Amino acid sequence: MAQVPQRFFDALAVRTWCGLSLQALGRAREEIDAINVYPVADGDTGTNLYLTVESAVAAVEAVFAAHAVDAGEPETGGGPSLPEAVGAMAHGALIGARGNSGTILAQLLRGMAQVLTARGEAAHTDGQGLRLALRHAAESARQAVAHPVEGTVLTVASAAADAAEGAEGDCAEVARAAYEGAGRALAETPGRLPVLRRAGVVDAGGRGLVTLLAALVETFTGRAPGPAATGAPLARARRGVQDPAGGHTGEDLADECAAEEDDGDGPAFEVIYLLEAQDAAVARLRQRLDALGDSLVVVGGDGLWNVHVHVDDAGAAVEAGVEAGRPYRIRITHFGHGDVHTAGSGRPPRERAQRAVVAVVPGEGLAGLYAEAGATTVLARPGEPPASGELVQAVRRAHAREVVLLPNDVELRHTAAAAAEQARTEGVRVALIPTRSAVQGIAALAVHEPGRRFDEDVVAMTSAAGATRYAEVAVAERQSWTTAGICQAGDVLGLVDGDVAVIGADVTAVAATVLDRMLAAGGELVTLVLGDEAPETVAAHLEARVREAYLAVDTVVYRGGRQGAPLLIGVE
Repeated sequence: MAQVPQRFFDALAVRTWCGLSLQALGRAREEIDAINVYPVADGDTGTNLYLTVESAVAAVEAVFAAHAVDAGEPETGGGPSLPEAVGAMAHGALIGARGNSGTILAQLLRGMAQVLTARGEAAHTDGQGLRLALRHAAESARQAVAHPVEGTVLTVASAAADAAEGAEGDCAEVARAAYEGAGRALAETPGRLPVLRRAGVVDAGGRGLVTLLAALVETFTGRAPGPAATGAPLARARRGVQDPAGGHTGEDLADECAAEEDDGDGPAFEVIYLLEAQDAAVARLRQRLDALGDSLVVVGGDGLWNVHVHVDDAGAAVEAGVEAGRPYRIRITHFGHGDVHTAGSGRPPRERAQRAVVAVVPGEGLAGLYAEAGATTVLARPGEPPASGELVQAVRRAHAREVVLLPNDVELRHTAAAAAEQARTEGVRVALIPTRSAVQGIAALAVHEPGRRFDEDVVAMTSAAGATRYAEVAVAERQSWTTAGICQAGDVLGLVDGDVAVIGADVTAVAATVLDRMLAAGGELVTLVLGDEAPETVAAHLEARVREAYLAVDTVVYRGGRQGAPLLIGVE
């Protein structure tokens, strides 16, 4: 069914464009993933773009829902303005950006929004406004990348802006010119970037941008445009197509390209986080992260930034963010042994690792801890538990034949089970260990040995998790009945194995009572995970209490960051 065309670029056009872009990326996701060989051949560019746009769509829909405007009705003056809609789109993309490609896309959308919001509360813009928005988008995205490379999405974005500037007429004509210019530039990317030429593919990020521009044309014309003249084969790198020149499969070529590009060793981790910080601090952060790794992209502004970098020391990348401001929603992906960065192991760089651990963690500090131990992490933000699709994506990122999944929350057990079932249909052997707390996950990860048989490893990890009693100290949000009596909003609750055992007024006092109850049944190791809201002295007080009252019991302390609860406790 043909889309109803939009004459101007207004709030409804923004909404339509976002929705069409998400649909188009959903159809093209696997194809784009398949040609992803730069900057890392990890096969997730299409997925990252989809998830980034999905976040933008959610933000735009929230604005429309707030104004109670039905999608099928004409504007009545009560709907959102153009600046509100594009601002929501840019903000949603920024906070939901995934991977290198998604981060750059977020800056492209932010660049457009900066131009369109600067036009005041105008209800819409015309072809000239769209031309200016596309130009600023391309320039701001290029500035956000530490070391811009030609033959990538940056080149395609610049070509789209160049073509748009030469177009006469309304938004439809400008969008069509941008789309066609981007398509021509995309076709030329293999000639600009050797890794693409060797693999016989066009740039995956550029391919995604062409997809979004096609959706923009459909927004203004009501019809999807014909295929862009992208020239080069789009999926030879993953489909095993015979290369006419050398006889290798496309997958072989992609692997060889990745090995040559990395020259033997590349960063082991991808680190992404949102950062609340001032401009001056972000300028210093760029310099520090640039020295730590590569693929550095820092996008955003007005106090909120999205940081993306590939590094060997994930902890140092997060610490740099802590020095600059307040990092949160931290995602750390371990590329894994035998992945694209490991060219000296004697195996093809794209060979799957034999085994990996995927874990849901409640705070940024624990995300770093788990990642340093080799796990692929999914951050569970307070009040925002991950969906099964996000867990499936984490399993795919782990790129292993066997995966141990640690949900670390009793409420996520069914979600994790659904994700495990989906991953099994994709040929991955998945074992779900029903960990109920991050401290149980720490215990399981401590005994994880990838070299032993899968079943034996799972049994050992399950036993370690099961032998760890867990507790948390939290603050009540409202009056409620509990197993320990009635609590009031603001009371400090001590929960042991999920049930409220203590109600008090002081975090340290409640934590001490909870710890005494847990150690009354014995134990050899106490694990304390401190959240940002925990008192500064609570760890020292509890450590001293254990030393004085419980012989031969050790204590280990971790910083969990913004984890929702001030304190997590584990006793093994």
